[in-house]
Amino acid sequence: QGAQIIVFPEDGIHGFNFTRNSIYPYLDFVLRSHSGKWNPCREPYLFNDTEVIQRLSCMALKNKIFLVANLGTKQPCEHSDPHCPPDGRYQFNTNVAFDNDGMLVATYRKHNLYFEYAFDTPPEPDYALFDTPFAGKFGMFTCFDILFFEPAVNLIRQYNLKQIVYPTAWMNQLPLLSAVEFQQAFATAFNVNILAANIHHPSLGMTGSGIYTPVKSFIYHNMESYGGKLIVAEIPVITTGHETHLESNQRFRENLHDSCRTFTSASLDDQVCFKEQEETPGRVSEKGNAQLPPPFYAEMMYDNFTFVPVWGEKGELQVCANTLCCYLNYQRAALTDELYALGVFDGLHTVHGTYYVQACALVKCGGLSFSTCGQEVTDATALIDFQLWGNMSTPYIFPLLLTSGITLDFADHMGWKNHHYFISKNRTSSGLLTAALYGRWYEKD
Repeated sequence: QGAQIIVFPEDGIHGFNFTRNSIYPYLDFVLRSHSGKWNPCREPYLFNDTEVIQRLSCMALKNKIFLVANLGTKQPCEHSDPHCPPDGRYQFNTNVAFDNDGMLVATYRKHNLYFEYAFDTPPEPDYALFDTPFAGKFGMFTCFDILFFEPAVNLIRQYNLKQIVYPTAWMNQLPLLSAVEFQQAFATAFNVNILAANIHHPSLGMTGSGIYTPVKSFIYHNMESYGGKLIVAEIPVITTGHETHLESNQRFRENLHDSCRTFTSASLDDQVCFKEQEETPGRVSEKGNAQLPPPFYAEMMYDNFTFVPVWGEKGELQVCANTLCCYLNYQRAALTDELYALGVFDGLHTVHGTYYVQACALVKCGGLSFSTCGQEVTDATALIDFQLWGNMSTPYIFPLLLTSGITLDFADHMGWKNHHYFISKNRTSSGLLTAALYGRWYEKD
Protein backbone atom coordinates (compact mmCIF):
# COMPACT_ATOMS: atom_id res chain seq x y z
CA GLN A 1 0.00 0.00 0.00
CA GLY A 2 3.00 2.27 -0.35
CA ALA A 3 3.58 2.84 3.38
CA GLN A 4 6.91 4.31 4.41
CA ILE A 5 6.87 3.18 8.04
CA ILE A 6 5.08 0.44 9.97
CA VAL A 7 4.69 0.18 13.75
CA PHE A 8 3.87 -3.05 15.59
CA PRO A 9 2.33 -3.32 19.08
CA GLU A 10 3.99 -3.91 22.44
CA ASP A 11 4.20 -7.61 23.46
CA GLY A 12 3.10 -8.53 19.93
CA ILE A 13 5.92 -11.03 19.42
CA HIS A 14 6.20 -12.71 22.82
CA GLY A 15 2.79 -12.23 24.46
CA PHE A 16 2.01 -12.05 28.20
CA ASN A 17 2.25 -13.63 31.63
CA PHE A 18 5.94 -14.41 31.83
CA THR A 19 8.12 -14.61 34.89
CA ARG A 20 11.65 -13.34 34.81
CA ASN A 21 12.89 -16.89 34.19
CA SER A 22 10.23 -18.12 31.78
CA ILE A 23 10.77 -15.27 29.33
CA TYR A 24 14.55 -15.71 29.32
CA PRO A 25 14.76 -18.17 26.38
CA TYR A 26 12.90 -15.68 24.17
CA LEU A 27 15.14 -12.67 24.84
CA ASP A 28 17.41 -11.28 22.13
CA PHE A 29 20.77 -9.73 22.83
CA VAL A 30 20.86 -6.05 21.90
CA LEU A 31 23.97 -3.97 22.11
CA ARG A 32 23.34 -0.71 23.90
CA SER A 33 26.01 1.28 22.11
CA HIS A 34 24.72 3.78 19.58
CA SER A 35 28.19 4.14 18.10
CA GLY A 36 28.35 1.02 15.97
CA LYS A 37 26.22 0.77 12.85
CA TRP A 38 24.76 -2.70 12.59
CA ASN A 39 22.58 -4.26 9.91
CA PRO A 40 21.38 -7.54 11.46
CA CYS A 41 20.04 -8.87 8.15
CA ARG A 42 23.30 -8.29 6.28
CA GLU A 43 25.57 -9.14 9.25
CA PRO A 44 23.76 -11.88 11.17
CA TYR A 45 26.90 -13.36 12.72
CA LEU A 46 28.05 -10.32 14.67
CA PHE A 47 26.18 -11.30 17.85
CA ASN A 48 24.61 -14.46 19.25
CA ASP A 49 20.92 -14.63 20.23
CA THR A 50 19.70 -12.07 17.72
CA GLU A 51 17.28 -14.21 15.70
CA VAL A 52 14.23 -11.99 16.22
CA ILE A 53 16.16 -8.84 15.40
CA GLN A 54 17.58 -10.46 12.26
CA ARG A 55 14.10 -11.42 11.06
CA LEU A 56 12.77 -7.90 11.68
CA SER A 57 15.79 -6.35 9.95
CA CYS A 58 15.25 -8.57 6.90
CA MET A 59 11.56 -7.64 6.78
CA ALA A 60 12.50 -3.96 6.69
CA LEU A 61 15.18 -4.52 4.04
CA LYS A 62 13.11 -6.82 1.83
CA ASN A 63 10.08 -4.53 1.87
CA LYS A 64 12.08 -1.28 1.80
CA ILE A 65 10.15 0.07 4.77
CA PHE A 66 11.03 1.63 8.14
CA LEU A 67 9.91 -0.83 10.79
CA VAL A 68 9.31 -0.45 14.55
CA ALA A 69 8.69 -3.47 16.76
CA ASN A 70 8.74 -4.47 20.42
CA LEU A 71 10.57 -7.45 21.89
CA GLY A 72 12.26 -8.66 25.06
CA THR A 73 16.02 -8.16 25.26
CA LYS A 74 18.82 -9.16 27.61
CA GLN A 75 22.07 -7.55 28.56
CA PRO A 76 24.69 -9.09 30.86
CA CYS A 77 25.91 -6.90 33.72
CA GLU A 78 28.70 -6.95 36.29
CA HIS A 79 27.99 -7.23 40.00
CA SER A 80 30.07 -4.10 40.42
CA ASP A 81 27.13 -2.31 38.74
CA PRO A 82 24.88 -1.27 41.69
CA HIS A 83 21.74 -1.73 39.54
CA CYS A 84 22.71 -5.18 38.26
CA PRO A 85 20.02 -7.77 39.17
CA PRO A 86 21.12 -10.78 41.28
CA ASP A 87 21.06 -13.13 38.25
CA GLY A 88 23.71 -11.02 36.52
CA ARG A 89 21.62 -9.78 33.62
CA TYR A 90 19.23 -7.02 32.70
CA GLN A 91 15.98 -7.91 30.95
CA PHE A 92 14.30 -5.07 29.12
CA ASN A 93 11.02 -4.40 27.35
CA THR A 94 12.55 -2.97 24.16
CA ASN A 95 11.47 -1.20 20.98
CA VAL A 96 13.71 -1.44 17.93
CA ALA A 97 13.57 0.70 14.81
CA PHE A 98 15.05 -0.25 11.44
CA ASP A 99 15.45 1.89 8.36
CA ASN A 100 14.37 0.76 4.89
CA ASP A 101 17.76 -0.89 4.37
CA GLY A 102 17.42 -3.06 7.49
CA MET A 103 19.85 -0.97 9.55
CA LEU A 104 19.14 -0.86 13.30
CA VAL A 105 18.69 2.90 13.79
CA ALA A 106 17.31 3.14 17.36
CA THR A 107 16.53 1.08 20.45
CA TYR A 108 14.37 2.12 23.37
CA ARG A 109 14.06 0.33 26.72
CA LYS A 110 10.70 0.92 28.41
CA HIS A 111 11.07 3.09 31.48
CA ASN A 112 7.63 3.07 33.13
CA LEU A 113 6.84 -0.61 33.54
CA TYR A 114 3.26 -1.65 34.26
CA PHE A 115 3.37 -4.76 36.48
CA GLU A 116 5.96 -6.38 34.22
CA TYR A 117 7.85 -8.63 36.59
CA ALA A 118 9.86 -10.19 33.78
CA PHE A 119 11.56 -6.87 33.01
CA ASP A 120 13.90 -4.35 34.63
CA THR A 121 13.69 -0.56 34.57
CA PRO A 122 16.75 0.85 32.80
CA PRO A 123 19.16 2.69 35.14
CA GLU A 124 18.70 5.88 33.09
CA PRO A 125 15.78 6.88 30.84
CA ASP A 126 16.47 6.30 27.14
CA TYR A 127 15.84 9.15 24.74
CA ALA A 128 15.28 7.29 21.51
CA LEU A 129 14.89 8.97 18.14
CA PHE A 130 15.69 8.22 14.52
CA ASP A 131 15.73 10.20 11.32
CA THR A 132 13.64 9.47 8.21
CA PRO A 133 13.80 10.95 4.71
CA PHE A 134 10.00 11.37 4.57
CA ALA A 135 9.08 12.97 7.92
CA GLY A 136 12.24 14.02 9.70
CA LYS A 137 12.85 12.81 13.24
CA PHE A 138 10.65 10.31 15.06
CA GLY A 139 10.66 9.81 18.84
CA MET A 140 9.87 6.48 20.45
CA PHE A 141 8.41 5.33 23.78
CA THR A 142 6.06 2.60 25.02
CA CYS A 143 2.60 2.25 26.59
CA PHE A 144 2.55 3.51 30.24
CA ASP A 145 5.37 5.95 29.40
CA ILE A 146 2.76 8.25 27.84
CA LEU A 147 1.55 9.29 31.31
CA PHE A 148 4.94 10.43 32.64
CA PHE A 149 7.42 13.25 32.19
CA GLU A 150 10.38 10.89 31.75
CA PRO A 151 11.17 10.11 29.08
CA ALA A 152 8.14 10.92 26.90
CA VAL A 153 7.54 14.60 27.58
CA ASN A 154 11.22 15.40 28.04
CA LEU A 155 12.08 13.67 24.76
CA ILE A 156 9.53 15.68 22.80
CA ARG A 157 10.55 18.96 24.40
CA GLN A 158 14.32 18.53 24.22
CA TYR A 159 14.41 17.41 20.60
CA ASN A 160 11.40 19.42 19.42
CA LEU A 161 9.87 16.25 17.96
CA LYS A 162 6.81 16.29 15.75
CA GLN A 163 6.34 12.57 14.97
CA ILE A 164 6.07 9.77 17.55
CA VAL A 165 5.99 5.97 17.18
CA TYR A 166 4.23 4.28 20.07
CA PRO A 167 3.91 0.51 20.57
CA THR A 168 1.48 -0.24 23.39
CA ALA A 169 -0.49 -2.98 25.16
CA TRP A 170 -3.02 -0.66 26.79
CA MET A 171 -5.85 -1.79 29.04
CA ASN A 172 -8.69 0.62 28.44
CA GLN A 173 -10.06 2.39 31.47
CA LEU A 174 -13.11 4.53 30.94
CA PRO A 175 -14.15 7.27 31.31
CA LEU A 176 -10.75 9.05 31.11
CA LEU A 177 -8.09 6.59 29.97
CA SER A 178 -9.39 4.71 26.98
CA ALA A 179 -6.52 4.11 24.53
CA VAL A 180 -7.82 6.09 21.55
CA GLU A 181 -9.12 8.86 23.80
CA PHE A 182 -5.77 9.48 25.48
CA GLN A 183 -3.65 8.90 22.37
CA GLN A 184 -5.66 11.59 20.58
CA ALA A 185 -5.40 13.96 23.55
CA PHE A 186 -1.63 13.51 23.62
CA ALA A 187 -1.30 14.32 19.92
CA THR A 188 -3.42 17.43 20.43
CA ALA A 189 -1.64 18.62 23.58
CA PHE A 190 1.86 18.32 22.12
CA ASN A 191 0.96 19.13 18.51
CA VAL A 192 2.52 15.90 17.24
CA ASN A 193 1.62 13.04 14.94
CA ILE A 194 1.40 9.68 16.75
CA LEU A 195 1.52 6.24 15.18
CA ALA A 196 0.04 4.18 18.04
CA ALA A 197 -0.03 0.40 17.66
CA ASN A 198 -2.02 -1.29 20.44
CA ILE A 199 -2.21 -5.04 20.78
CA HIS A 200 -5.71 -6.40 20.09
CA HIS A 201 -6.81 -8.51 23.05
CA PRO A 202 -10.44 -7.70 23.95
CA SER A 203 -10.72 -10.08 26.91
CA LEU A 204 -7.87 -8.17 28.60
CA GLY A 205 -9.52 -4.87 27.63
CA MET A 206 -6.67 -4.14 25.23
CA THR A 207 -7.82 -2.49 22.06
CA GLY A 208 -7.63 0.89 20.38
CA SER A 209 -4.96 1.85 17.86
CA GLY A 210 -4.65 4.85 15.64
CA ILE A 211 -2.74 7.26 13.50
CA TYR A 212 -3.31 10.68 15.02
CA THR A 213 -2.66 14.22 13.98
CA PRO A 214 -3.62 17.19 16.15
CA VAL A 215 -6.75 17.72 14.03
CA LYS A 216 -7.71 14.33 12.59
CA SER A 217 -7.43 10.69 13.55
CA PHE A 218 -7.70 7.26 11.95
CA ILE A 219 -8.64 4.81 14.66
CA TYR A 220 -9.65 1.21 15.24
CA HIS A 221 -11.42 0.30 18.48
CA ASN A 222 -13.18 -3.04 18.46
CA MET A 223 -14.10 -4.89 21.64
CA GLU A 224 -16.37 -7.41 19.92
CA SER A 225 -14.21 -9.59 17.70
CA TYR A 226 -10.70 -10.92 17.78
CA GLY A 227 -9.68 -9.60 14.38
CA GLY A 228 -6.99 -6.97 14.46
CA LYS A 229 -6.71 -4.33 11.77
CA LEU A 230 -3.95 -2.69 9.78
CA ILE A 231 -4.48 1.07 9.77
CA VAL A 232 -2.95 2.85 6.79
CA ALA A 233 -3.15 6.61 6.44
CA GLU A 234 -1.35 9.42 4.73
CA ILE A 235 -0.87 12.39 7.02
CA PRO A 236 0.83 15.76 6.75
CA VAL A 237 4.29 16.07 8.27
CA ILE A 238 4.27 18.63 11.07
CA THR A 239 7.22 20.91 10.54
CA THR A 240 9.19 22.09 13.55
CA GLY A 241 8.57 25.75 12.77
CA HIS A 242 5.34 26.01 14.71
CA GLU A 243 5.32 26.41 18.46
CA THR A 244 3.46 23.69 20.26
CA HIS A 245 0.05 24.05 21.82
CA LEU A 246 1.85 23.91 25.18
CA GLU A 247 4.33 26.64 24.33
CA SER A 248 1.55 28.95 23.23
CA ASN A 249 -0.24 27.96 26.46
CA GLN A 250 2.76 28.95 28.49
CA ARG A 251 3.07 32.26 26.68
CA PHE A 252 -0.63 32.82 27.02
CA ARG A 253 -0.50 32.22 30.76
CA GLU A 254 2.48 34.49 31.27
CA ASN A 255 0.90 37.41 29.43
CA LEU A 256 -2.33 37.42 31.39
CA HIS A 257 -3.07 38.87 34.78
CA ASP A 258 -6.49 40.44 35.11
CA SER A 259 -8.02 41.05 38.51
CA CYS A 260 -11.58 40.27 37.49
CA ARG A 261 -11.60 37.94 34.54
CA THR A 262 -14.27 38.35 31.93
CA PHE A 263 -14.61 35.02 30.32
CA THR A 264 -16.02 35.51 26.86
CA SER A 265 -17.34 32.26 25.61
CA ALA A 266 -16.19 31.03 22.26
CA SER A 267 -19.34 29.05 21.62
CA LEU A 268 -22.03 30.48 23.90
CA ASP A 269 -23.16 34.08 24.02
CA ASP A 270 -23.07 34.45 27.79
CA GLN A 271 -20.25 36.31 29.39
CA VAL A 272 -19.26 34.83 32.70
CA CYS A 273 -17.28 36.97 35.07
CA PHE A 274 -15.92 35.11 38.04
CA LYS A 275 -13.24 35.49 40.66
CA GLU A 276 -11.49 32.53 42.20
CA GLN A 277 -12.86 31.66 45.65
CA GLU A 278 -15.53 34.33 45.18
CA GLU A 279 -18.46 32.01 44.90
CA THR A 280 -19.49 29.60 47.61
CA PRO A 281 -20.93 26.21 46.67
CA GLY A 282 -24.32 27.19 48.06
CA ARG A 283 -24.63 30.34 45.95
CA VAL A 284 -27.94 31.15 44.30
CA SER A 285 -28.11 31.18 40.54
CA GLU A 286 -28.64 34.42 38.66
CA LYS A 287 -31.83 33.06 37.14
CA GLY A 288 -33.66 33.14 40.47
CA ASN A 289 -33.36 31.83 43.98
CA ALA A 290 -33.10 28.16 43.11
CA GLN A 291 -30.24 26.53 45.00
CA LEU A 292 -27.50 24.93 42.93
CA PRO A 293 -27.48 21.14 42.70
CA PRO A 294 -25.83 19.39 45.68
CA PRO A 295 -22.25 18.16 45.42
CA PHE A 296 -21.69 14.42 45.99
CA TYR A 297 -18.73 12.04 46.01
CA ALA A 298 -18.18 9.01 43.81
CA GLU A 299 -15.25 6.88 42.79
CA MET A 300 -14.00 7.28 39.23
CA MET A 301 -11.03 5.22 38.12
CA TYR A 302 -10.07 4.58 41.77
CA ASP A 303 -10.01 8.29 42.62
CA ASN A 304 -12.51 10.05 44.90
CA PHE A 305 -14.09 12.69 42.66
CA THR A 306 -16.32 15.51 43.86
CA PHE A 307 -19.31 15.79 41.51
CA VAL A 308 -22.33 17.97 40.89
CA PRO A 309 -25.21 16.61 38.80
CA VAL A 310 -25.87 18.24 35.42
CA TRP A 311 -29.64 18.69 35.54
CA GLY A 312 -32.07 20.39 33.19
CA GLU A 313 -31.71 21.66 29.66
CA LYS A 314 -29.06 24.27 30.33
CA GLY A 315 -27.15 25.91 33.10
CA GLU A 316 -23.89 26.97 34.70
CA LEU A 317 -22.13 24.85 37.30
CA GLN A 318 -18.99 24.88 39.36
CA VAL A 319 -17.33 22.28 41.54
CA CYS A 320 -14.05 22.55 43.49
CA ALA A 321 -11.53 20.31 45.25
CA ASN A 322 -8.24 21.40 46.82
CA THR A 323 -6.96 24.27 44.66
CA LEU A 324 -8.85 23.26 41.52
CA CYS A 325 -12.23 24.69 40.50
CA CYS A 326 -14.04 23.48 37.41
CA TYR A 327 -16.79 25.40 35.64
CA LEU A 328 -19.31 24.28 33.07
CA ASN A 329 -21.71 26.10 30.77
CA TYR A 330 -24.00 23.67 29.01
CA GLN A 331 -27.05 23.38 26.83
CA ARG A 332 -28.65 20.11 25.82
CA ALA A 333 -30.22 19.70 22.40
CA ALA A 334 -33.07 17.78 24.05
CA LEU A 335 -33.62 16.29 27.47
CA THR A 336 -32.86 12.57 27.60
CA ASP A 337 -33.23 10.22 30.54
CA GLU A 338 -29.47 10.14 31.11
CA LEU A 339 -27.64 11.45 34.15
CA TYR A 340 -24.50 13.51 33.58
CA ALA A 341 -22.22 14.92 36.22
CA LEU A 342 -19.37 17.42 36.43
CA GLY A 343 -16.48 16.06 38.48
CA VAL A 344 -13.23 17.41 39.88
CA PHE A 345 -10.15 15.65 41.23
CA ASP A 346 -6.94 17.31 42.36
CA GLY A 347 -4.65 14.80 44.02
CA LEU A 348 -2.28 11.89 43.85
CA HIS A 349 -3.58 8.87 41.98
CA THR A 350 -2.21 5.77 43.74
CA VAL A 351 -3.78 2.65 42.18
CA HIS A 352 -1.86 0.83 39.40
CA GLY A 353 0.75 3.57 39.35
CA THR A 354 1.40 6.74 41.31
CA TYR A 355 0.97 10.09 39.57
CA TYR A 356 -0.59 13.47 40.31
CA VAL A 357 -3.77 14.37 38.44
CA GLN A 358 -5.80 17.56 38.11
CA ALA A 359 -9.01 16.72 36.29
CA CYS A 360 -12.22 18.50 35.33
CA ALA A 361 -14.59 16.00 33.75
CA LEU A 362 -18.10 16.04 32.37
CA VAL A 363 -19.16 12.40 32.22
CA LYS A 364 -22.23 10.33 31.53
CA CYS A 365 -23.11 8.25 34.59
CA GLY A 366 -23.78 4.52 34.43
CA GLY A 367 -27.38 4.91 35.58
CA LEU A 368 -29.68 7.48 37.16
CA SER A 369 -28.34 7.36 40.72
CA PHE A 370 -25.36 9.43 41.88
CA SER A 371 -23.40 6.32 42.83
CA THR A 372 -23.19 5.30 39.16
CA CYS A 373 -21.19 8.38 38.19
CA GLY A 374 -17.66 7.41 37.28
CA GLN A 375 -18.63 3.98 35.97
CA GLU A 376 -17.46 2.73 32.58
CA VAL A 377 -20.04 3.73 29.96
CA THR A 378 -19.72 3.13 26.22
CA ASP A 379 -22.97 4.48 24.76
CA ALA A 380 -24.85 7.76 25.06
CA THR A 381 -27.47 9.73 23.16
CA ALA A 382 -27.37 13.21 24.72
CA LEU A 383 -26.02 15.96 22.47
CA ILE A 384 -24.59 18.72 24.64
CA ASP A 385 -23.12 22.10 23.75
CA PHE A 386 -20.61 22.91 26.43
CA GLN A 387 -17.79 25.05 27.58
CA LEU A 388 -15.66 23.55 30.34
CA TRP A 389 -12.88 25.38 32.15
CA GLY A 390 -10.71 25.18 35.24
CA ASN A 391 -7.96 27.06 37.05
CA MET A 392 -5.36 24.38 36.32
CA SER A 393 -1.95 24.61 38.01
CA THR A 394 -0.05 22.72 35.31
CA PRO A 395 0.50 23.52 31.63
CA TYR A 396 0.29 19.80 30.77
CA ILE A 397 -3.39 19.42 29.99
CA PHE A 398 -4.82 16.66 27.82
CA PRO A 399 -8.21 17.56 26.31
CA LEU A 400 -10.45 14.49 26.21
CA LEU A 401 -13.56 14.30 24.03
CA LEU A 402 -15.13 10.88 23.69
CA THR A 403 -18.49 10.11 22.08
CA SER A 404 -20.87 7.17 21.92
CA GLY A 405 -19.42 3.85 20.80
CA ILE A 406 -15.88 4.96 21.78
CA THR A 407 -15.53 7.40 18.90
CA LEU A 408 -13.53 10.62 18.95
CA ASP A 409 -14.55 14.20 18.45
CA PHE A 410 -12.58 17.41 18.26
CA ALA A 411 -13.16 20.53 20.29
CA ASP A 412 -14.10 23.78 18.55
CA HIS A 413 -11.81 25.83 20.78
CA MET A 414 -9.37 25.20 23.57
CA GLY A 415 -6.56 27.03 25.32
CA TRP A 416 -5.73 29.41 28.15
CA LYS A 417 -7.86 32.38 28.95
CA ASN A 418 -7.41 34.48 32.10
CA HIS A 419 -5.43 31.83 34.00
CA HIS A 420 -8.00 29.18 33.18
CA TYR A 421 -7.80 26.42 30.61
CA PHE A 422 -10.96 25.87 28.58
CA ILE A 423 -12.41 23.53 25.99
CA SER A 424 -15.64 24.19 24.09
CA LYS A 425 -17.78 22.29 21.60
CA ASN A 426 -20.92 23.37 19.83
CA ARG A 427 -22.40 20.01 18.94
CA THR A 428 -20.78 16.61 19.35
CA SER A 429 -21.09 14.23 16.40
CA SER A 430 -22.88 11.70 18.62
CA GLY A 431 -23.92 11.23 22.25
CA LEU A 432 -21.39 12.58 24.75
CA LEU A 433 -19.50 10.10 26.96
CA THR A 434 -16.65 12.25 28.30
CA ALA A 435 -15.50 15.83 27.93
CA ALA A 436 -12.56 16.46 30.21
CA LEU A 437 -9.43 18.39 30.96
CA TYR A 438 -6.95 15.82 32.23
CA GLY A 439 -4.03 17.66 33.77
CA ARG A 440 -0.79 15.99 34.74
CA TRP A 441 1.15 17.84 37.44
CA TYR A 442 4.44 15.97 36.99
CA GLU A 443 6.31 17.88 39.71
CA LYS A 444 3.95 16.48 42.35
CA ASP A 445 4.37 12.81 41.38
